[in-house]
Amino acid sequence: MLSACAIAPQKTAESSPAPQPATPDVAPEAAPAVVETPEALPNNDLTGDLLYRITKAELEFKQGQWQGPYITMMALAQQTRDPRLARRATEMALAAKQGAEALAATRLWRGLAPESDEAVQYFLGFAVVMDDLGEAEAIFEQRLKAAPPASRGLAMFQMQQFLLRAKDKQAAYKLEQRVLMPYDGMLEAHLILAQGAFALNDVAGARAEAEKALAIKPDSELAILTTAQVAGDIDAAMKVLTGFLEKYPNASEVRAAYARILVDAKQYEPARKEFLTLLKQQPDNVATLYALGVMAMQTNDLPGAEQYFTRFVTVLGDRPGDERDPSKVLMILGQIAEQRGDLDTAYNWLERIEGNDEKLYLAARMKMATLTARKGNVDDARKQLAELKPADPADQAQLVQTDAQLLRDAGDHRAAYTVLENAIKRFPGNPDLLYDFALVAEKLGQVELMETALRQVMIAAPDNQHAYNALGYSLAERNERLPEAYALVDKAMKMAPGDPFIMDSMGWVQFRMGNLNEAEALLRRAYALRNDAEIAVHLGEVLFAKGDFSGAQKMWQEAHSKDPKNDALKSTLARLNQSL
Repeated sequence: MLSACAIAPQKTAESSPAPQPATPDVAPEAAPAVVETPEALPNNDLTGDLLYRITKAELEFKQGQWQGPYITMMALAQQTRDPRLARRATEMALAAKQGAEALAATRLWRGLAPESDEAVQYFLGFAVVMDDLGEAEAIFEQRLKAAPPASRGLAMFQMQQFLLRAKDKQAAYKLEQRVLMPYDGMLEAHLILAQGAFALNDVAGARAEAEKALAIKPDSELAILTTAQVAGDIDAAMKVLTGFLEKYPNASEVRAAYARILVDAKQYEPARKEFLTLLKQQPDNVATLYALGVMAMQTNDLPGAEQYFTRFVTVLGDRPGDERDPSKVLMILGQIAEQRGDLDTAYNWLERIEGNDEKLYLAARMKMATLTARKGNVDDARKQLAELKPADPADQAQLVQTDAQLLRDAGDHRAAYTVLENAIKRFPGNPDLLYDFALVAEKLGQVELMETALRQVMIAAPDNQHAYNALGYSLAERNERLPEAYALVDKAMKMAPGDPFIMDSMGWVQFRMGNLNEAEALLRRAYALRNDAEIAVHLGEVLFAKGDFSGAQKMWQEAHSKDPKNDALKSTLARLNQSL
């Protein structure tokens, strides 16, 4: 929770994050955008031999080789004194995840282009990751001396970002202490040292540095956030933050950090009040709108969540330069609209989700097809699914599963059976497809096939409680092998003790075994957790068997109000010769 207090300074062109070099265990990442002054390039003729060697190296590199091309580029860079070839050698070593070779290439690149800030940043990144801090220290000292006073603090934070990647944290911290010693009067120096000491579990040292930072600038939000971060426990951190907010009520970053700590502590109402205060100060702050939307969801305030998330999407839409992806919020808004029965609005929200996140995009498109089917257009819904072409086999299987679900919901179990039968041949052993196939097989009266499929699920996914529950319930429903049904559902209950549908199954097993009191207790617990029509039907039959006819009628009427077409209700009333 204290990490909520750790807020980095805003990035600017002068505080661009350091490039993250590739080592054998670190994936290469893009270098930062750096404003480069034109390099003084050597006046070399592009001879036929030079062109041949460069072309040959590039072709070999494209074919998967790295060592030969790397050596060629390094040799040519030294021969021609052209920094572009050294940079290319760096890129080859980076792509091959060869840290030592990348460090050597960046050292050469920097030597050939001493004015290139990009070369310096690459070199520093590799040197720190490889724990070659000696030369890096001299560069950091020179960069801080050369930085204008107004931007020196940002240069310090940039150094800190480099050093966070060092494996030897103690050596990196000692380097920071030496380099920052001449700047004892700067707030940023003490903030960096406080965070470095805290990372090494030197709490006393971290607090001392944080106090020095506050003494330099008592109204600094960064300083008080660091002070809270190193306070040692949540209560002390909250006391630090609340004391600061009393003096500086408009300190938005501090209030946001305090609110996040309250959320982590599950103090939702106080947190909500803090976020509402922030919203008054900054009505279009998307981070605050998002936080309030999430909190409304946690407290089941769906209208409130919809209000905040809608505003979030609107504000983000008015900022074309903002790179935040609204897809998750759009998905939530779709779910909220669907829950209240507004299928058209739900569809419109989902349609706005773009393909930035492939998984989320696919989920949105499948949900859109489901909404189309719910509006009675099953054929159109299946066409929508057919247009999706995911590359991942797991996504392909999920697509087929959704297609079968559309058919099941439409009551076309025969067509769903065919789709799933073909799917389990195409994706053998997929537990989700096998489970759905089992349920459809039972609907068509093929109970032996259902049992075989469910047992295959138990083998493929032994922790799948739904398979044990489904088979146990099926046996109880047919009033067969009741001891085995009990054992299966009991195993499912141990895996998911709070699942109301598994409780319902166990209540039905107890009813079949003649244990009416145990059955009623279980079914009432299940119904309290989930007001499902089928649970109400079962509870009504148990009450009917106990002679509580008015209680039974009450439960069946509730089931009818929830789902008038419920098959279990119809068959139960017909079998018991009852009517509502």
